[in-house]
Amino acid sequence: MTSLESVTQSLAGLSINPVAAIAHSATNSPATWREALEATSSTPKSFELIKILVYKPKTAKTATPVPLVVITREATDVPSGVLGKTLGLKDLRLASEDLLQEFFSLDKNSLSPLALNAKTYPKVTTVIDNTIIGSSTLFAVRALSSSSTVFLSGKDLHAYLKNLHSEGAPALHEQDFEALKTTADEAASGKPAAVKEKKDDAKIEGAVQIAIGVKKEVDFATWYTNVLIKADMLEYYNVSGCYILRPWSYSIWEIIQEWFNIKIKEMDVQNAYFPMFVSAKVLEREKDHVEGFSPEVAWVTRAGNSDLEEPIAIRPTSETVMYPYYAKWIQSHRDLPLKLNQWNSVVRWEFKNPQPFLRTREFLWQEGHTAHLTKPEADKEVLEILDLYRRVYEELLAVPVIPGVKSVKEKFAGGLYTTTVEGFVPTTGRGIQGATSHSLGQNFSRMFNIFVEDPNDPTGQGKTYVWQNSWGLSTRVIGVMVMIHGDNQGLVLPPRVACVQAVVVPCGITAKTSDEQRKAINDACEALATSLKKVGVKAKADLREGYTPGFKFNDWEQKVGVPLRLEIGPADLSKQQCIAVRRDIGAKAPLPLAHITSSVPTLLEIIQADMFKRAQETYFSRIKEITRWEDVVPTLDDKCVVAIPWCEEEACEDDIKERSGRASEPQDERAPSAGAKSLCIPYDQSRWTPIEPGKTKCVGCGKDAKRWTLFGRSY
Repeated sequence: MTSLESVTQSLAGLSINPVAAIAHSATNSPATWREALEATSSTPKSFELIKILVYKPKTAKTATPVPLVVITREATDVPSGVLGKTLGLKDLRLASEDLLQEFFSLDKNSLSPLALNAKTYPKVTTVIDNTIIGSSTLFAVRALSSSSTVFLSGKDLHAYLKNLHSEGAPALHEQDFEALKTTADEAASGKPAAVKEKKDDAKIEGAVQIAIGVKKEVDFATWYTNVLIKADMLEYYNVSGCYILRPWSYSIWEIIQEWFNIKIKEMDVQNAYFPMFVSAKVLEREKDHVEGFSPEVAWVTRAGNSDLEEPIAIRPTSETVMYPYYAKWIQSHRDLPLKLNQWNSVVRWEFKNPQPFLRTREFLWQEGHTAHLTKPEADKEVLEILDLYRRVYEELLAVPVIPGVKSVKEKFAGGLYTTTVEGFVPTTGRGIQGATSHSLGQNFSRMFNIFVEDPNDPTGQGKTYVWQNSWGLSTRVIGVMVMIHGDNQGLVLPPRVACVQAVVVPCGITAKTSDEQRKAINDACEALATSLKKVGVKAKADLREGYTPGFKFNDWEQKVGVPLRLEIGPADLSKQQCIAVRRDIGAKAPLPLAHITSSVPTLLEIIQADMFKRAQETYFSRIKEITRWEDVVPTLDDKCVVAIPWCEEEACEDDIKERSGRASEPQDERAPSAGAKSLCIPYDQSRWTPIEPGKTKCVGCGKDAKRWTLFGRSY
């Protein structure tokens, strides 16, 4: 008898009948497990993976350890330190393979809640995620093997565990892991406990039917994570701070990549690739530059069982990787300009609370590195690239940004000056840096000896160091877009970055609909999608059997944010029309099929423009001109950004951040600080009262102000 048959028979004896029980290829990770399940036709259409963790608490050397078994959803974080304190257990560490074999006779890839039985249950302490209890969600549970799975509801899984409890056996602990995670975050940040009522207020009534389940305006952090997971944009990985970008989000990055590549190649920039590893000697050559990254540098110290003679760093950025070779390749002014860009990943080992797309240990980006003969050439490119970044946000993502220059304190370490496009998240009132274009001056060329003969020296003996720039845009753009446009129903995608711009859904089909009518409606949907594709619209007909139109509406709109839904039913066929439904505002209108290839592209452009206009109006309305210190913190507390006359001195900037942080509490519990820092000095100063030299004073210190500067809380 196979383990699958044994498990199903055992469950049947408890009157528990799995929804499905399937055999599949052997798997060794959650990702491969899910892939194997999805590749099997008998797998239910919707399910979650169950995660089981076994910890060994610290005990006296002579004592037999009592393992702690934790059963939760795959995406749930388990803060083991706080959990251990809650249960009175010390120094929880993940159990070794030997312990798993000793207690359960299973390896980690076969481990399952079903490994708990009448023999093993009394010997362990068991904790179950309280969101599983009573849940009708289907959970994939390993059938004591890495190659077989049963699907149980949360109710059935809980019933199985409760059945194991007998007099004298340890109690089954039901744990709120969301509250535990909040406690862990608060302990790390030193911030006071969040009020439970706020979490309760965030819940959306009837959330079983809604993709997200919490209100964006009440519990923004949970809302954001839920949107990414429910929209199939992201999957948690088993290394903290690292995430899997699923096709729905990676396609957005591809669209940005294609657009940006065309633009930079028009500027004669070429793509290249440099290794991810950099030696310690090279990394330490530019100490001022490395200092800003040193706490986040990840090091490779071993290869197999051997220690490396010299640790090798994984690049946090590529200046020190690339510039020794620029010195080799640039031998004459005729070799200039040298303009290279690479699309790659970098690693910055953040110790702050990770947030998908915004603060991760590994992320994707492009980084351009160019060398020029003169400063004016380099300065010109800095602004050209900055404008491309503005256009990525505004023209593709419908996200407004403000171009400007960073303060000396906030500029790129080792650079001459840094320009930026600054975004804003209205729900939290926080600014967010969108992308940066840096002038490096001659700092790096002097360090790496990148110089040429000076063509303007009449003696022919003069040397000049090259002028360098670097510029980068990362997958952070995706997170910013989600935060700006998403709503309480879920993701909202701007048409230009949606890999499906219009979905065609057949409607009005009932049990009484004849096969001939059904075929006519489905054929019309397919024909509509085909005609739209021919004019460049990314369209798809959803002809899946077994799903109601209502389910499809939720799946495409609320879940994955497709900009436009087109409905065709029997009445629409007779009128030769379809019903168009906008995702961004929910508006419905009939569209004649005769003009559909022109009306749909036009409507998509209207949606794109409207989304940008709404976001821009909100952003600009939240920028407040402030000329008195007394108004700064109250304005920040109103979830706004302050534009203040500023002296541009670093000591004043530090004081503004410290005083504003001391005077208020953060509005977003997962954000790093309540203090306001300089976001940028906008290039466009015309929207504010002109600075009068000698008369307009700095709001922070009272000295003469130089320019209007945006200060705010930020991510």
